[in-house]
Amino acid sequence: MMAARAMANVGDEKEGRVSACESYLPMVKLMRRVLHANGMENKVRLFPKRSDEIRVGCELDSRADLMVSEILDSELLGEGLIPTLQHAHDELLVPNPQMIPYRATTYGQLVESSFLRKLCDLHNQEISASDGIQLSPVTTHSLISLKPKQYAMQCDALSSEIKLLSEPFKVFEFDFWKRPESNRETEITVQATNEGTVHAIISWWVLQLDEAGSIFYSTAPKWINSQYITNSISGKDWCDHWKQCVWFIHDTGLPTLRGENVSIRASHNDISISYGTTPEVNKDNSSFLKWYEERIITLLPERIGIYGDRNWRMSYITAIRNILNRSSSPLCVVADDSVFLTVLLSSLSESSNVIASFPGLKDNGAQYIKAVSASNGFSSDRVRVLDTKISSFSEFERKIDILVGEPFYYGNEGMLPWQNLHFWRERSLLNPALAEDALVVPGKGILKICAMSLPDLWRSRCSLKDVEGFDHSSVNETLGACGNLPEMQQGPCLPFYLWQCGEIEELSQVYQPMDFNFSKPIHSCLGKLQMKFLKPGLCHGFAIWIDWVLDERSSNIVSTGPDSRYWKQGVQLLSVPQPVNSTSASYAEVEAYFDHLTGELSIKSSFS
Repeated sequence: MMAARAMANVGDEKEGRVSACESYLPMVKLMRRVLHANGMENKVRLFPKRSDEIRVGCELDSRADLMVSEILDSELLGEGLIPTLQHAHDELLVPNPQMIPYRATTYGQLVESSFLRKLCDLHNQEISASDGIQLSPVTTHSLISLKPKQYAMQCDALSSEIKLLSEPFKVFEFDFWKRPESNRETEITVQATNEGTVHAIISWWVLQLDEAGSIFYSTAPKWINSQYITNSISGKDWCDHWKQCVWFIHDTGLPTLRGENVSIRASHNDISISYGTTPEVNKDNSSFLKWYEERIITLLPERIGIYGDRNWRMSYITAIRNILNRSSSPLCVVADDSVFLTVLLSSLSESSNVIASFPGLKDNGAQYIKAVSASNGFSSDRVRVLDTKISSFSEFERKIDILVGEPFYYGNEGMLPWQNLHFWRERSLLNPALAEDALVVPGKGILKICAMSLPDLWRSRCSLKDVEGFDHSSVNETLGACGNLPEMQQGPCLPFYLWQCGEIEELSQVYQPMDFNFSKPIHSCLGKLQMKFLKPGLCHGFAIWIDWVLDERSSNIVSTGPDSRYWKQGVQLLSVPQPVNSTSASYAEVEAYFDHLTGELSIKSSFS
């Protein structure tokens, strides 16, 4: 629509000859509605297919003079930028076409960060924990690892914890106006500006939108001085659609001295950019990526962080020891994809029989348990590993004495907190197989809620109206929105890492609207409370999470709240932000309802 309007404004003889392609059918339907709402259905030809399915002489009358695109993710290449441009230059565009954007450049910076180290270095975190459980033993510590890739992250939130070890350095330049290569590799020499240990490479990209070089957009973190990139940088406001990326340096990192040169090898294929440092390249006389080929299980950084967290581990070790002391030769069942609990149960009790359910890990789970059993002092023959949900297994030789879960389900990373109440559903389906005095860990889940000021997040989720002079109001009905909705309409509850949500502030204490008792079969729950505010401010919504009670008698609780940066919280944004104060006259009535049939949690609120 912007292209069609621009052509009309300059009186171009090809006015209206704008072709758009979109392969996702719901988006095609939405585009047609938006075009109609703006009276432009005859100005834009919409083809419900991918651009590489478009042919000149079929959909297009001739090759195009100008291509406008936005097929960029936080890493730049992940949405298929390179193959899309290759096909366009080969089949759809005139020689030397006009392109918007014109060019993209990726940058990197070496950093030290204890938090980032925890997200990739399970082996040394376990050494520090000193609890005897080895998920990453010395001889096989590559069996469980991160996938070698860049991870999108709001690095501005870590600025106070990051030590910069280099200036920004250019990695790759992608000229949209010419056909890009699928694979490139480059050696970069980076001079360390500080003494420290490189734990990660933080990267970002800068778009040059016009050929003249007067319009730029950057995803750089806020600590970057624009002089290192260009004199004209925009896009410094918080946004959720593009973040920075983190490439982790495995093991303990790369020690550097001020003024020392660090060799970085960067390469890219059609969809991703990867890095390697000199010690990694030479490790065991094999390449950096070859080092990962022995791995059996790959986890997300937050999962690595949890498994290495000393307090989290000790909470479960204490709880499991306590319940094992109450049973002799128990049948223990791990109800989800937890290699930690499987190793823990097998290590702490020589007389226990363990059945582990790995519906997400499948055969990799069994291979992994076999590989680490000797290091943890048990025989893998004592562990029966299932590649299905435990509730679908019916061949128990006797009743289950102990049922445990983290609870966490492989593949559920980034989901809403209460979706891990799947553990409660599994426990309920297993009810006939449980002994009368069976012990369940965790024994309870406690729903927590707190009123929050979330201006950046709320702005990013507002309903659309006028966008650059175009009516986009019909988009809200299809894609959903949270802010500025019609009266009585409420947006969805969404999962976010609150610590990455820009400006945030707690406006109330933390309340408990309901709890979930896992000693009983799953059922729907309703909770109501009156929430008072601790400080004045503008309430944009509520943060919601679950605390898992491992042992109620000893108050052994694992929290997934905002203070734990390894978990996403649920966020219920208000349609209209509410001004609040700390007087007794300012409060909110909050109602929470958990529907056990759908597994959904709904939050309703009213302010006074």
